[in-house]
Amino acid sequence: MEGWDPNTKSTLTQIPLLTTKAGPRDGSAWTQRLKEEYKSLIAYTQMNKSNDNDWFRISASNPEGTRWTGKCWYVYNLLKYEFDLQFDIPITYPSTAPELELPELDGKTQKMYRGGKICLTVHFKPLWAKNSPRFGIAHALCLGLAPWLAAEVPILVDSGMIKHKDDATTSTES
Repeated sequence: MEGWDPNTKSTLTQIPLLTTKAGPRDGSAWTQRLKEEYKSLIAYTQMNKSNDNDWFRISASNPEGTRWTGKCWYVYNLLKYEFDLQFDIPITYPSTAPELELPELDGKTQKMYRGGKICLTVHFKPLWAKNSPRFGIAHALCLGLAPWLAAEVPILVDSGMIKHKDDATTSTES
């Protein structure tokens, strides 16, 4: 955590670490891991809300907890830009981080792979590998998606690649 800004350090230390090393194929151990994931996500969400920094909603979209969907948003120039968020838990989880996808941004930035998977290889994946299995979904959102949104959304807006929903509505009505 050396070289990190104090806000990131503070946030990260408040997200509970996970203890169960289990993936989707590990039966009851995976069920235990999912419980830990939910506890960590709830703690992170509550912390964000108490700091007036609420920026995502996700939930498992299948009973096995291997597919997750939701929304994330970023406020830029006092406008809220909202995106669909989805990801699958890899079979090799927690050794392998989930690939976070923002499908509607597919092809709009070079820092993205086919299908809207955000690029996390250079900065986040080594951090995940070093902290596996203690990191979970909440950590991926905090250290992967949040900085990606902060870096990319302003560039995409300023370059005209994405428009605010109110601007898009106004231009289609004209």
